[in-house]
Amino acid sequence: MTASEPAPSAATVTPDLPPAAKKTGAFAAYLRGNPFSVVLALIVLGTGLGFGTFWGEFPTELTAGSQSTWEWGGWWTPATALLIPDSLIAAVLAILLALTAGAYAERRLGTVRAMIAFFATGVVAVLLGLGVQAVMNAWGTIWALMKSDEFVADPSIGIIGMLMSATALAPALWQRRIRVIGFTVLVMFVLYAGDMDSVFRLIAAVLGLLLGLLLARGAARGSWHRSSYREVRTLVAAIVAATGLGPFIVLISGNYDAPLSLVLSGFVADTSNGIDASCGENFTSACANQASAILTAGAGPLLVSLVPFLLALLAAWGLRTGRRAAWILALVAKAGTAIGTAIALSPGDLLDAKARAEVGVEFMVLVLLAVALPLAVIVLLLVTRRRFRVAAPRRAAGQFAVTVIGAWLVLTAAYFAIALARPQDYLGEHVSFGALFADVLRPSVPAGFLPNVTEDAIPMDGPSLLAYQWIGVAFWLVFTVAMIRLYRATRLQRAATEEAQFRSLLQAGGGGTLGFMGTWPGNSYWFTADGRGAVAYRVIKGVALTMSDPVCAEGAERVTIEGFVAHCEAQGWSACFYSFHEKYLPIFQAFGWQHMSVGEETVLDLPGLELAGKAWQKVRQPLNRGQREGITTLWSTWHDLPAQYTAEIEAVSEEWVANKKLPEMGFTLGGMDELKDPDVGIFLAINKDGGIEATTSWLPSWTDGRITGWTIDFMRRGDGSMPGIMEFVIASAALHMKEQGAEVMSLSGAPLATKPGEEPGDPTVMSRLLEWLGRMLEPAYGFTSLFRFKSKFNPRYETIHMAYADPAQLANIGLAIGEAYLPHATPKEYLALVQTITGRGGDH
Repeated sequence: MTASEPAPSAATVTPDLPPAAKKTGAFAAYLRGNPFSVVLALIVLGTGLGFGTFWGEFPTELTAGSQSTWEWGGWWTPATALLIPDSLIAAVLAILLALTAGAYAERRLGTVRAMIAFFATGVVAVLLGLGVQAVMNAWGTIWALMKSDEFVADPSIGIIGMLMSATALAPALWQRRIRVIGFTVLVMFVLYAGDMDSVFRLIAAVLGLLLGLLLARGAARGSWHRSSYREVRTLVAAIVAATGLGPFIVLISGNYDAPLSLVLSGFVADTSNGIDASCGENFTSACANQASAILTAGAGPLLVSLVPFLLALLAAWGLRTGRRAAWILALVAKAGTAIGTAIALSPGDLLDAKARAEVGVEFMVLVLLAVALPLAVIVLLLVTRRRFRVAAPRRAAGQFAVTVIGAWLVLTAAYFAIALARPQDYLGEHVSFGALFADVLRPSVPAGFLPNVTEDAIPMDGPSLLAYQWIGVAFWLVFTVAMIRLYRATRLQRAATEEAQFRSLLQAGGGGTLGFMGTWPGNSYWFTADGRGAVAYRVIKGVALTMSDPVCAEGAERVTIEGFVAHCEAQGWSACFYSFHEKYLPIFQAFGWQHMSVGEETVLDLPGLELAGKAWQKVRQPLNRGQREGITTLWSTWHDLPAQYTAEIEAVSEEWVANKKLPEMGFTLGGMDELKDPDVGIFLAINKDGGIEATTSWLPSWTDGRITGWTIDFMRRGDGSMPGIMEFVIASAALHMKEQGAEVMSLSGAPLATKPGEEPGDPTVMSRLLEWLGRMLEPAYGFTSLFRFKSKFNPRYETIHMAYADPAQLANIGLAIGEAYLPHATPKEYLALVQTITGRGGDH
């Protein structure tokens, strides 16, 4: 299908087959593509049933362990242990892992290499793990002694090794995600579950990386330099969430003897005997342990113990979308975890002198490791802090603070009232306000993060104990709801109502072909008194930098511009109108402002467009080739695309960003976030196998509420796509838009470009600055080559300009433009920028 045919819906991309036939075909294709993963899942199911591990039986002679492998001479156990699940739950997880992560790895490696990776990494990981255990056992470490009689049967060991091997051949997006998130989770399981399975999985993952490097030798792999802003947020969010798994891992694994599980050890204490009657008069350490067991028994304290996990998930949710409140929450939560862990693992509190003498070094290493883990996340948050700038309105932040503080005060007051009214509920049948105040935080903090209880303010029974155990649950529930409300109130530097008003003015016909860029994140809006004119801008270093033309009715241009300039003066800003069209230039000339060209927009007039003649030969050839090769097109929006297409677009885009030496550009150049706007059109080229050859996005422009023009923004092509695919896409899009009644197609502005054949004017400080900026960005972003590419479509050129009032502000204006395009540029790049502005650059 070509773009000249009616625009299909997303559902018409695949052949019109009955649903049952489609499902059968997809299932058959899955089986053909992943035979080893499917067979492995069936083996796990069969061995679980055959050996009875689903209902508690355990074939120790086929499992790996110090006894079964070394003492009993079971040389086969490192291999057989990879094929048997040790429980029904383990079987379900292993089967799901085989059919998802294993299948992905098999598609990357191929079936034969996937089998080799599974058994090679799994068997060697088991042998190395048992060897490490034997060495540590010889050293007399407590952990190794406790694990010496453990038997392991776990297919996920080999699957993890196979998956990590496949990452060497994966795109940069999935390579980073799988490795970063995978190793974070694996390390957390080692520290908080502490079983041999977790150790074997971690070793298998490391071996998988090494094997992957060996398998990928000679393969053409592009090196990645950085992640996009969105991907950095995703990875940081995942790490914060994964490092909050500790308490949850302890509870689901039931391994309270793991290296760091001591923070939850109170939940396995025996509470059946209550507390000795003598503790009211002589409060010993045994009494403290008995009291702690009573206080931490039941569902309420158990839920409070999961607060670190809850806060990690809550923070990760907000970090994923760049929210500053989530960044602060993650920072505070990890700092609290570090402090609480240090308190909980204090050797003087948890070990007596004899035990400390035996395992002091081992234990202190664990203490340092437990505290270092959240501190490392804090460092990561500080390093990436500029990625989380989405601020909340002051009013919403104030409401959050009032809600949280108010809830804590009310709940604490209620608890105090119950406690003082019922002293008989307390140890020794007495309680004082001072004792309650001294322990005021204890009900809301996981018990493992606090020092041992003292004889004061210990409720043993009745309403006081109930209030103690549930006051923390109630507070964290209120906190969670308040934080979610704060997230929802978060703004992208402007109110949603202002953005909606700005869009309505665009739809009325203002803003020109580049006007839709004003809706992008980072912009604020100024409106005329009558609300019929607007300017999109952002303030950087005291400069109000506008984007595109002012949005207003015909004839109101000068009034709108003058009003915005007056607004800037009232705010103490320097106004700089950037990227506006020729028709507005006389207004700034009348003001006596300085002005200059900052690029050329390439425009195609669609009525009467015919791709005929010699001038169109370079476009016609790829168009015809694409049609011969069965490439079809799809016009859609992001939310209407099938999930397989959105995932593929994100993967291709992240791969493109990862291989750039400079960060993603912003300001007048959109990315994935801008692609998802419901008003933005997406035009895809799809090969005959259903894969995406190329992706483009198009920004609308309106006349009297009707879309009359489209401006290209986002362009990505997949690896191995047809030569000339972008010519095919743009030509197909032009024919499609023409048929739909559009009048103009813009290939957008080419920054820092001049019309073909046009001689540049006399150099100025600003022109030298922009020339330097263009040279700096050219190797990574190819503006010059992109401008030459657009010339294939025989466009007309419209110069876009910049105007400013005060030449003394040139340094600030230059820095503002540089930061707008590269908001995360390095200090070294900014130094070169300043040197260019002041004329001290070595090449000027």
